[in-house]
Amino acid sequence: MTQTPPRTRADVDARLADDTARAWLDEALADAAGAAKAPPAAPSPYTAHSWELRFAAAGRHCGQDNADAVRTLLLVEARPGLETLTRLYQQGSAAERRAVLQALPALVEGPYAVHLVDDALRTNDTRLVSAAVGPYAAAHLGPHAWRHAVLKCLFTGVPLDAVADLAVRAAGDAELARMLTDYAAERSAAGRDIPHDLDRVLTLTGEKSQRPQEL
Repeated sequence: MTQTPPRTRADVDARLADDTARAWLDEALADAAGAAKAPPAAPSPYTAHSWELRFAAAGRHCGQDNADAVRTLLLVEARPGLETLTRLYQQGSAAERRAVLQALPALVEGPYAVHLVDDALRTNDTRLVSAAVGPYAAAHLGPHAWRHAVLKCLFTGVPLDAVADLAVRAAGDAELARMLTDYAAERSAAGRDIPHDLDRVLTLTGEKSQRPQEL
């Protein structure tokens, strides 16, 4: 798994390959800032602001390794509404969807974008799942959905370090402990390896692992 990309402009500038990429980013951020200040226009599925086109092209101009960070900067600068965020997510590539998920804590107050997190958690794309269980999910996913998000990480191999506020939300969660124990038993009965992170989160719930000692 890749680490969360840098989010500040200075960090991104330091990673860009050359002045051409930096100039492109300057123009893209200026477009995004202009969109944020412009009066809201009637939404249309057939048109896109210029910053949205740059959002899609970030990897080509700034490098794939920097694309997540660049897209996140553009979203934070443009301050798009929930309708635009949803459209960018639904119409975007996996990489573009990751950026939307990563930007949610800065852009959406309240649980109004939980549907995007839920959608990402239905996939088996580990980078999407990792982005989905960040700070926005920690703040706004309900207990049932959050528990299943933890299990999704275990199932897909996403390290639980990706789960924001894991220790806080897992503390004393007897239902999560039951689900983890059941999952471990199912894996063991099927002769499958049990994810090494499982004991860690089970301990956070206040319960002890009951899986066979040889595992």
